[in-house]
Amino acid sequence: MSAPATMPQGAVGDETHERLERATAAFEPPFAVVDLTAYDANAADLARRALGKPIRVASKSLRCRALTERVLARRGFRGALAFTLPEALWLASDHEDVVVGYPTADRAALRRLAGDELLARRVTLMVDSVEHLDFLREAARPTPNLPLRLCLELDASLRLFGDRLHIGARRSPVHTPASALSLARAVADRPEFRLVGLMAYESQTAGVGDAPPGSPLRGLAVRAMQRASATELRERRAAVVAAVRAVADLEFVNGGGTGSLERTAAEPAVTEVAAGSGLYGPALFDGYRAFRPRPAAYFALPVVRRPAPDVATVLGGGWTASGPPGPDRLPLPVFPAGLRFRAMEGAGEVQSPLLGPAARRLRIGDRVWFRHAKAGELAEHVDAFHLVDDDRIVAEAPTYRGEDQAFL
Repeated sequence: MSAPATMPQGAVGDETHERLERATAAFEPPFAVVDLTAYDANAADLARRALGKPIRVASKSLRCRALTERVLARRGFRGALAFTLPEALWLASDHEDVVVGYPTADRAALRRLAGDELLARRVTLMVDSVEHLDFLREAARPTPNLPLRLCLELDASLRLFGDRLHIGARRSPVHTPASALSLARAVADRPEFRLVGLMAYESQTAGVGDAPPGSPLRGLAVRAMQRASATELRERRAAVVAAVRAVADLEFVNGGGTGSLERTAAEPAVTEVAAGSGLYGPALFDGYRAFRPRPAAYFALPVVRRPAPDVATVLGGGWTASGPPGPDRLPLPVFPAGLRFRAMEGAGEVQSPLLGPAARRLRIGDRVWFRHAKAGELAEHVDAFHLVDDDRIVAEAPTYRGEDQAFL
């Protein structure tokens, strides 16, 4: 993947920089902020792109209960998509509809779920194999009087030439209508379970930008792949949903992500879509043609060294994103404009040298503002987000870390 570009100079960036500096003048970095104007604008745009279908909020991409609740209070958003069962149990104390987006092997959490009538009504588990059913039966000991709610995950990847070319995340082994029907029947044969949902996450369209900066030929290839994948998945998902509905009364069919909302929402078989990253607008979402989230989440680090006239070193900086290693997983320095990491050092755990024209103007104690490459992972580094409205801090929202929660 190509390296992220630095934020260009311009009135919009200058105005945002000035607002953030005024709002946070009393704070000592490191700290993180969320610009509520941008956050709310992103929420409105996501709802527009969802074509009237409800958006299930991916809590992994926020990791802040206050901001999750803020968006769920808006029209067009309904339910949460958690990333672990312990997180789902925690969220379910406030939310009536929480789907765990990934299978779980947490025996203690499963016993708690199966033994609590309220939680068992509010939380839905993800499965993709009979092996999962056997594990859940052994670990949770559910009963027909209080069945566990299950969601079947369909593999959304594009497979060509048999399985010799696999495009998309390696997730579920369930790929065909026949395999989905087989698993749905296995659930139906076990009265301690109830199949209520079906989910498919098309990572190759929802999570891959179709206009990578500086790589027009790669963009053409990505768009061709995404068109082929969307056409194939639309037909296959409809067939899978029809097959599963023959044996289960599905409450929802979930699909998509921030990068594919319009395309996925347009499928008749899909009843709801999922999104979360687009609310913060991280740097990896700068590479899409159809939409461009407004950057809403930033973090600031202090300049602590000037090892050379053209180098300014900030404290920390190694808040890198998960995924395939590459320059695009590094934080993006945005204010002041014109900064970049030193290629031989990158973003370090305790210090990060920055180069570029702006580095000559920075002094000890000045701040450098960054955007994270991804969304919710930023919350693992701070105890709270300072919420900015115009040029004022209006609230402090604790992150999961700030609420002493570490789920993964």
